[in-house]
Amino acid sequence: MPRATVSSLRAFVAEREWDQFHTPENLAKSISIEAGELLESYQWGAEPDQGHVEEELADVVTYCIHLANKLGVDLEEIVMAKLQKTAAKYPVELAKGRMTKYTEL
Repeated sequence: MPRATVSSLRAFVAEREWDQFHTPENLAKSISIEAGELLESYQWGAEPDQGHVEEELADVVTYCIHLANKLGVDLEEIVMAKLQKTAAKYPVELAKGRMTKYTEL
């Protein structure tokens, strides 16, 4: 995540004194709620309003950044670590072009 984006989000929260409400529990709930709103865009078909999808996706990502900040974790670091684990579960030679769960490859 670009540092400018993270800094802007931190400043936004600080200016409004919202950090007091940003507990890990509240942020995790907010991620789930916003993800539900994103999913709702696809409820009645595969052609949702692009602007609405982008807004809901931005909300999900924003709350993920806030949670990472609150937990003191580096998003790039944890995503890359998880990618390595996932790559080991799904080797290219077994998983390419398939959507089979790793336990069934």
